[in-house]
Amino acid sequence: MVDNPDAVPADFVTAIEDSRRWRHIETRPGDIIVSTPPKSGTTWMQEIVHAVLWPAGDPPGSRRELARWVDMRMRPISEIVEHLEQQVHRRSIKTHSPADCTPFVAHCSYIVVYRDGPDALLSWGNHRRHMRAEAVEFMNELAAEDGVAPIDLRFGGDYHRLYDEWSAMCSPLRHLGSWWSRRREPNVCFVHYADLWDDPEGEMRRVGDFLGCPVADHQWSSVVERCTLASMRESDQGMDRLFEGGADSFFHRGGAGRWQGVIPEAIIDDYRRAAATQLPAKAAEWLELGSRVLGAAPGDLA
Repeated sequence: MVDNPDAVPADFVTAIEDSRRWRHIETRPGDIIVSTPPKSGTTWMQEIVHAVLWPAGDPPGSRRELARWVDMRMRPISEIVEHLEQQVHRRSIKTHSPADCTPFVAHCSYIVVYRDGPDALLSWGNHRRHMRAEAVEFMNELAAEDGVAPIDLRFGGDYHRLYDEWSAMCSPLRHLGSWWSRRREPNVCFVHYADLWDDPEGEMRRVGDFLGCPVADHQWSSVVERCTLASMRESDQGMDRLFEGGADSFFHRGGAGRWQGVIPEAIIDDYRRAAATQLPAKAAEWLELGSRVLGAAPGDLA
């Protein structure tokens, strides 16, 4: 059952994002909303959506130009609204806000992507280590206008402090908890980062089928190639103003399990306890392992 589109959404407000900005967005039939926790494969999935929408490689702009991030405070919401209203093609929209903070309607397609928490936390540390201080200062200034607590200018290696920030702003637990009851809705597609890493073409074909995007067999090799980390690093320009090292820093290494020996075990234990407390058992297991290891997709789990 799709929620009432007139229902008042919950709020998810941080120094970086503000879900209340969604109240300015008028969705259209066919809109594709990519909803994920940070550092869980968001940009990768946006690129995949972009590639299957235009499998011949002839989009009317780059993924960064076309797919707008609604929640992000750094751009005025009026600019985001205007840009989306001007698009005449099928739109792709990015959000990190949980399900109960965004519109959920039958005429939109939702792709939700998750990654094992410790891997996402490690990637968040890399993200925060390379964020330019002036960008963080600007976000903190905007957040202060709403009485929102600021974030540290940079991650300096203290994983305990980083974990507290990540738990409040970026943890997949709140996000997955909001989506889990919707895992059998026909307009929702669950994707796990580990499955995408292990079988990118297989998962991309599944996404294309979900979206109803016809991709000819002879096009798939080039479609997959456009979505590799190397290709995204090369094509994604304009990140230098936000990240030291630009796209090379933003698209770091990917993969799974690199947190071992880096993040203190006490933090991992705390996170696993939180997952067991805040999520149904099958949801917590799927979040850690993915569908390929479990042998079942979220819609098939109790």
